Amino acid sequence: MPDTRARWTPLYAVTVIVGACLLFLVQPLIAKIILPWFGGSSAVWSAALVFFQACVLGGYSYAHWLSSPASNNRGPRRQSLIHAALLIVSCLMMPILPSEALRPDGTGDPALQILLLLTVTVGLPSLMLSATSPLLQVWYMRRTGSEPPYWLFAWSNAGSLLALLSFPLVLEPAFTSRTLALGWSALFVVFCVLCTGIAFLNSKQPLSEAAVASDAVDKARAPAPTMGRMVLWVLLSACASGLLVTVSANLSANVAPIPLLWVVPLALYLLTFILAFSHHRIYHPTWYFPLVALSLGGLAYLYTQRLENWPIQYVVPAYLASLFVICMACHGELVMRRPAGAYLTRFYLLVSLGGVLGGGFVGLIAPNIFDTYIEFPLLLVLIAELYVMLQWYRRGSRRTLLLIRVAMVLGVLTLMGELLRSELQDRRLSVLVQRNFYGVLSVQDDPISYELARRYLIHGTISHGYQYLHEELHRVPSSYFSKHSGVGLALTALQSEGPVRMGVVGLGVGVLSGYVRKGDYARLYEINPQVLEIADSHFTFLPAAKKAGDVEVLLGDARLTLERQAPQAFDLLAIDAFSSDAIPTHLLTREAFELYFKHLKPEGVLAVHISNRYIDLVPVCARSAQYVNRTARVVRSINDGTYDTSIWVIVTSNQELLARPEFQSSDTYEATAPESFAGWSDQYSSVWPLMHLRGTAHATAAK
Repeated sequence: MPDTRARWTPLYAVTVIVGACLLFLVQPLIAKIILPWFGGSSAVWSAALVFFQACVLGGYSYAHWLSSPASNNRGPRRQSLIHAALLIVSCLMMPILPSEALRPDGTGDPALQILLLLTVTVGLPSLMLSATSPLLQVWYMRRTGSEPPYWLFAWSNAGSLLALLSFPLVLEPAFTSRTLALGWSALFVVFCVLCTGIAFLNSKQPLSEAAVASDAVDKARAPAPTMGRMVLWVLLSACASGLLVTVSANLSANVAPIPLLWVVPLALYLLTFILAFSHHRIYHPTWYFPLVALSLGGLAYLYTQRLENWPIQYVVPAYLASLFVICMACHGELVMRRPAGAYLTRFYLLVSLGGVLGGGFVGLIAPNIFDTYIEFPLLLVLIAELYVMLQWYRRGSRRTLLLIRVAMVLGVLTLMGELLRSELQDRRLSVLVQRNFYGVLSVQDDPISYELARRYLIHGTISHGYQYLHEELHRVPSSYFSKHSGVGLALTALQSEGPVRMGVVGLGVGVLSGYVRKGDYARLYEINPQVLEIADSHFTFLPAAKKAGDVEVLLGDARLTLERQAPQAFDLLAIDAFSSDAIPTHLLTREAFELYFKHLKPEGVLAVHISNRYIDLVPVCARSAQYVNRTARVVRSINDGTYDTSIWVIVTSNQELLARPEFQSSDTYEATAPESFAGWSDQYSSVWPLMHLRGTAHATAAK
């Protein structure tokens, strides 16, 4: 019988690549679309990663069920009909634009809400895309009688990598989210036509004699994988997946929850799959052993020094290089233990199960059972122990082998000891440590003997504000909100004319509520309920403000809350909802500015805090201010030892306010944007043109 391998290879390869591209395009696309609904938190990407890993597990399970030997009583025709029917149903779910009815109302667990929203919107299409690679590999192998086509798995990951890199670099800067969603939906229908065609061909032609012979040889010669080997498949996959999620969360939480910093770690993760599965000789334990040791040590050092705020041009490459080396080692060890063709779908199924277990533990379980990011050091220790176990039996003389084993044991013990010391030290320095979906919050005190001793609220790698511990300084506005800051200058000027109605997006420790006097009205919007608890119990700004004026804190995402409220007629609305250097982009779009001015008086003032080390947000505010026909002015205040450096943009039509001497000093200037910069909207926002890895000009000048 003629070999049909060459005849069918292009069709199978194209379909697998297209399916992989679509699967890994939809991940950053749908995550970006729903990001504003959940406060712009980087945890949205962690939950999305877990969801799509679960889709991969579901797709592989479906492929295993549909094509395993136990299902052969259904025959190729019935298998093809089942798959084609599900493809048609998934086409009926197009386009992939989330329904407004799925918007969160501010109650319930955000992670579970994200999983439900994604399930309803892209669940079945993602399941079908995930099943494509393993299912078509089995159909190809049976049709051509070839060896297990692991190269198709490598091509699948290559398609995924192409999609991931094209999204932030090509597609996101050029198209709106709605346009991309509609385009993706159209391409998905084309993919379903291709895949249905293959299913039709599969139903019409019986298995080739070569395929039957190959399957018989596999069963005769290859014993079933042992339980120990299958457990190793799961553990290796779980370690790589867990490390991917925790590194991605760390990067996006401290820079910006944007597709660029989501997809680069995932792209490297996929690249290790491509390299490992394309040729088994690419990974060699002897070469990678010292690299893995250096990478584990480097990640441990970065974790213990995470509050140092080192430049991202050094930290990000260090994280990414370490992630690549460790994932390459995990996936290389997987390839060394891959099974014969008869157990192909079982292998993929257990690898995907490990991915879900690792990602789910880091993204969903850890935030609910740990009060710090302790899953990161735990994962590093687990990887070290697992890799040592795999490298325990090496070639060489007895003396050399003994020295290597001693070095490996000492290395693991040193890693464990240093991470434990760091964790205990952090806890000793903290008055309180709490964690939820939005991250870890800790309250820390300076020694009371310091003249300017302070109590800080730490979120991520930055202070969310602080209060002086000595009684005589308790009410002094501090950190980024001093009377010399942009918001402080505006509030002081407005209060000189009488009682003020003010709104504040982002509570922090409540420093801005310290401006409230008798007769003032203040509404503070905070998405994280733990921040409110801490501001009420460990700081005095908010409790004192509630006694002085009409003050209330409203929980939930500020934009969603403001959209539901009647116009508030604020004199001033302050926007300070940043976490570390991460940017809630949905709070800076032109639609957001339009909403803010619906809640401001005609001469009201919008004060936007844009202090950021790496992203210049002045052009964004300038364009959004132009959209609402207002003047925007940048106000810089420089650290003098009693308050922190801050950069605010004051947006208003109140020219009398802007004409005051304090707004005409050398530290203030008009906010402008390059002609080529179009600004941000709810459908389009990209920080790539605004990034400065060596620091923004505004931040550098403010140092």
